[in-house]
Amino acid sequence: MAAGAGAAAAAAAVANAVKASGAIVQVVPEDFLKILARAKDPLVVTAEGGFFSTKYQYLTSYKGLDFYCLSDEVLPMPGGTELIPAGKIWIPGM
Repeated sequence: MAAGAGAAAAAAAVANAVKASGAIVQVVPEDFLKILARAKDPLVVTAEGGFFSTKYQYLTSYKGLDFYCLSDEVLPMPGGTELIPAGKIWIPGM
């Protein structure tokens, strides 16, 4: 019974995190770069992770929505992009 309570608590924590962070849209690298090209002076949070190979994570906001991208390669950022390195990007439920 304790394992079920723990799973329920974990699910509730994820649900609360989603409510707090709002909608996060996951896009492919090509679409992420298109969004950045539309933004004026974009701000991008970056992180590296992965177990067997390095993965590159990117997060930006555009017109009130947050966009997340996971890539096998470093993405070329448009000129004027401000990069904020983070130890980790955690997306609730992903």
